[in-house]
Amino acid sequence: MADIARIGVVGAGQMGAGIAQLAAVNGVDVWLYDLDSEALTKAQKSISNNIQRLLTKGQISQATSVDAVKRLCCSSRLEDLHSVDIVVEAILESEQVKKTLFANLDKIVKSSAILASNTSSISITRLASATSRPSQVIGMHFMNPPPIMKLVEIIRGADTSEDTYCATKCLAERFGKTVICSQDYSGFIVNRILMPMINEAFHTLYTGVATKEDIDTGMKLGTNHPMGPLELADFIGLDVCLSIMKVLQAGLGDDKYAPCPLLVQYVDAGRLGKKRGVGVYDYRDAAAKTGGSPRL
Repeated sequence: MADIARIGVVGAGQMGAGIAQLAAVNGVDVWLYDLDSEALTKAQKSISNNIQRLLTKGQISQATSVDAVKRLCCSSRLEDLHSVDIVVEAILESEQVKKTLFANLDKIVKSSAILASNTSSISITRLASATSRPSQVIGMHFMNPPPIMKLVEIIRGADTSEDTYCATKCLAERFGKTVICSQDYSGFIVNRILMPMINEAFHTLYTGVATKEDIDTGMKLGTNHPMGPLELADFIGLDVCLSIMKVLQAGLGDDKYAPCPLLVQYVDAGRLGKKRGVGVYDYRDAAAKTGGSPRL
């Protein structure tokens, strides 16, 4: 398979914008797609600001900065992705929504194009079943935020070809990432381990074992984690954590993965974490006073 020269990214949220930035800075032409024109404008501004920040810090050259900005194109027309070599979707963590997208992309992109999902837990084999090219469907799970986190988790579906895997791995390495490979089981590697820990932290809070501050401090200082599990859940998004726990429970058939009732309650109440200003912690006042630290 030829080197990837052009990438399509579907979804202009934090993950999609971060992936688009990575591609542009590393010399790949990017089409960033989102139906929401405001999300596209926000993403384009964020990417430009981040590229300027990299330049100011001396992490990229002036030439790279100018080139990266020129490589980014934004669109609200899915058809504009027709000529890309790979599409990475970074949309809602819903199997049906992703399947519908892949079925549409399958009709639009060229026959040689790879369809990659940034899903953190959903079966790649099932997503591939919505297309006529299951050998060219793969999981490419970036960590959040993509420009900073060093890991990419690649997931092979039942029919993913060696060529598709190698091309995707080479792209991730071109982005400066370390690659790990998972077979197609619910939660893959990272979230199969991480999410039950976060869920157990919610149970620890729910049953009154300790305060949220002591739970997070215990894990930070006792196990050398850079962030406590409850603060990390806020950063990821409590709705995302809940969705992944449901996928784990259904996919692995074990009630030990049942979401903690407190996690469910917080999501029902709209307490989704930093993106909403409140989750386990309240960020609404602290953002203005301390640059985003949680109000404990």
